[in-house]
Amino acid sequence: MGLTAALVLRHHGLTVTVVEKRTTTSPQPKARRFHVRTMEIFRELGLAATVTDAARDLAGHDHMAKGHTLADAEQLPLWRPTGGVGHVEVSPELPCLIAQDLLEPVLRDAAVDAGADVRFGVELTSFEQTADGVLGRLPGEDIHARHLVAADGARSGIREALGITRSGLGATGEPNVNVYFRADLADVVRGREFNLCQLDSGGLVSVDGRLRWVFTTRGTDTDLDWPAVVRQALGVPAPDLEILSVLPWQAEMLVADRYSAGPVHLAGDAAHVMPPFAASGANTGIADVHNLGWKLAAVARGEASEGLLDSYHAERRAAGWFFADQSARRARNFSLTTVDPTLAHPFVLATGGFQYTEGALVPDGSTEPVTEFAPAGRVGVRVPHRRLADGRSTLDLAGPNWAVLDETDFLAPGERALLRPDHVVAWRGNGDPEQARRRLLGTRTAVPST
Repeated sequence: MGLTAALVLRHHGLTVTVVEKRTTTSPQPKARRFHVRTMEIFRELGLAATVTDAARDLAGHDHMAKGHTLADAEQLPLWRPTGGVGHVEVSPELPCLIAQDLLEPVLRDAAVDAGADVRFGVELTSFEQTADGVLGRLPGEDIHARHLVAADGARSGIREALGITRSGLGATGEPNVNVYFRADLADVVRGREFNLCQLDSGGLVSVDGRLRWVFTTRGTDTDLDWPAVVRQALGVPAPDLEILSVLPWQAEMLVADRYSAGPVHLAGDAAHVMPPFAASGANTGIADVHNLGWKLAAVARGEASEGLLDSYHAERRAAGWFFADQSARRARNFSLTTVDPTLAHPFVLATGGFQYTEGALVPDGSTEPVTEFAPAGRVGVRVPHRRLADGRSTLDLAGPNWAVLDETDFLAPGERALLRPDHVVAWRGNGDPEQARRRLLGTRTAVPST
């Protein structure tokens, strides 16, 4: 998350230093599914095509599969949307399957190319808030910064140092073990390619579609004959099978009670952890830094008061809770073939379609969470994708700057919409959008409706 934060901040012209105590990018595949909303953010940063190219090994692996073992598993039909979505084009970008250990080097190189000072093998040992920012202590060096973005993971030392508590369900479901292994299974899965295969003994995740895989099974014991366990789940000999790592894990649903403390702001897993079954964890974190980046830049340039940063907590804490709750509810009833009709439509999750009801916006009076996918340009929601006459998307109008939209099918005659740099509709009406923008940049919480 720190690398994406650096890219967003450089995109807005800010000086950025990234410190990472690991000596290299993640060796584990971890997060793999990136929703269209994340790809829209990468599109704004000029990285969507690069990320898609790096993900080419998993192109076409969107199916799910199910069987007693991998040998007899059958590919399931692709999920199709219901609930009145019809022929609506959801986004100018497609979702992307790419393992975290492939994505992070792309982001690292892009951040360096963008001018960020990226330092691996350097740990932030402590920090203190000062009159005009934060003093970070590194081995042999102190760095003074106006703001600190804490993207230091679920066990965030920065969050703990600030005394920020978390709320939520805590541990959900049963403990699990991830077995990351290497085996050439290309011939086994040919014609039945999948993203996730549900087996009697657990789940099999495709990391690259051929050689790298993750087998997930319930339990806590990591001291088993894992080659034998995995071969039994596969139902094939797999003579070249090599176990790369065995990691226990427990799904949790926890959200920080504060996202900011003075000049320090939490993002990603430091702010929220959630079960993986809606693939929302990393996607929600990327949306965090996209929301925060333009606000930090507006304050740094003197275009907005410091109070604008209060809207980061107001907006993203509510969004974090929504996506964590949706993920936890899906974890309790996880199935490849059934959908709980009381849950938010999957496209709401895929497009980051949570509606902010307070923050840097002029509220439209909505208070209930959006669960149906019916993009209509509501205030507090990412602008619906519509193709413009020049071939661009409405999402291409904003970022890194503000934009005014005045001709599209979801606006009434004479009505205009003000788009924030993060593509969110901040105001719509028949008045002066510039006046609304100036008011928003000076706000501390919600601007009263007019």
